Amino acid sequence: MRLSRYFMPTLRETPKEAEIVSHRLMLRSGLIRQQAAGIYSWLPLGKRVLANIERIVREEQDRAGAIEILMPTIQPADLWRESGRYEDYGKEMLRIEDRHERDMLYGPTNEEMVTEIFRAYVGSYRALPLNLYHIQWKFRDEVRPRFGIMRGREFLMKDAYSFDVDEAAARLSYNRMFVSYLRTFTRMGLTAIPMRADTGPIGGDLSHEFLVLAETGESGVYLHRDLLSAPVPGDDVDYDGDLTPLIAPWTALYAATEDVHDAARFEAEVPEEKRLHTRGIEVGQVFYFGTKYSEPMKAVVAGPDGIDRPIHGGSYGIGVSRLLGAIIEASHDDSGIIWPDAVAPFAVGLINLKPGDVATDEAAEGIYERLTKAGIEVLYDDLDNRAGAKFATMDLIGLPWQVIVGPKGVAVGEVEVKRRATGERETLSIDGAVNRLVAGASG
Repeated sequence: MRLSRYFMPTLRETPKEAEIVSHRLMLRSGLIRQQAAGIYSWLPLGKRVLANIERIVREEQDRAGAIEILMPTIQPADLWRESGRYEDYGKEMLRIEDRHERDMLYGPTNEEMVTEIFRAYVGSYRALPLNLYHIQWKFRDEVRPRFGIMRGREFLMKDAYSFDVDEAAARLSYNRMFVSYLRTFTRMGLTAIPMRADTGPIGGDLSHEFLVLAETGESGVYLHRDLLSAPVPGDDVDYDGDLTPLIAPWTALYAATEDVHDAARFEAEVPEEKRLHTRGIEVGQVFYFGTKYSEPMKAVVAGPDGIDRPIHGGSYGIGVSRLLGAIIEASHDDSGIIWPDAVAPFAVGLINLKPGDVATDEAAEGIYERLTKAGIEVLYDDLDNRAGAKFATMDLIGLPWQVIVGPKGVAVGEVEVKRRATGERETLSIDGAVNRLVAGASG
């Protein structure tokens, strides 16, 4: 993509409403534009990152056996009345009345709707286990939206819902999602620690929040330091096998949010030098809630004995849009964002230091063409700006690799390659640079 033909409205100054690093950098980099309190438009660069996060989430959900559907944003209130949550949910729910005076709502979550879909089509235990998920926009009318997308009112979320014949089977589904989440966040360059958590309005008696440690996080957390280096399951994980050995390293050590923190247990179980008390950003949560929704909504299946029984359910959320903020909070420096390779909007930022110079243009165009043909996504800065401005913009938007093409280097057949994460620079031949970038962007 040529920058001269792209829409990337960066800002020199930090908007005064931005309180935390991720909000400041998202606005300055032209990732988002605020339209109302807690509501944002996603601009091209931000939309590309959002799509990459969605792709990773989708791949790991599919790998774990979940099946994608798509449910609407607007839901009938009657479904929520069936479950008993319509009045309980409070003012965070945006309630709507259509032209026929029917009560509707903008969905903050989808337990009721997916349960209605399930009960309409599934009547036997033989169809279980079943896990349905979608990636859809949600709305919760926060009293005080703040921190940009980290605590917005409209947000993109992956929510999955499992259906099983009994508690034992439901806990196996829970474990699959637990392992899937460990892999999902690791692929995005994050260390997300699962912690015992309150179930809140979702309900149930078993829940873990996955939190990225950051001082700007909304939750206080207490944990054993060794969890920061616990092993993450690899590509060869067998979701049909026993996942307990993969989960045990993450659940054997103390980790809890402040809502369920047990100070006495923390001090008894964790040596003083291993205690860590900080804050965290929630990026996902998993719940087992048994028959909380199936009983009032009569979602039953016939068991092996032919007797109808309510299914046991779970729900599993990932804050897809919130993850952008969490990644930036975890990966930035004074110059700007440092995107992990897997989620970056482009793999390479190609900088032409002297547009209009025949030799420099020819070299930059050749590199752009070769990288593009190799399947590498390149943002080519072909604008006639000062070199300092070009460098500052590329550092601000945080693409993993930069290749700098200037007339002096081109005269001797060389360009400079920079790794954004480390700042390491290397002068290479044009062929060497292309080979390095192809290897780096694909590996």
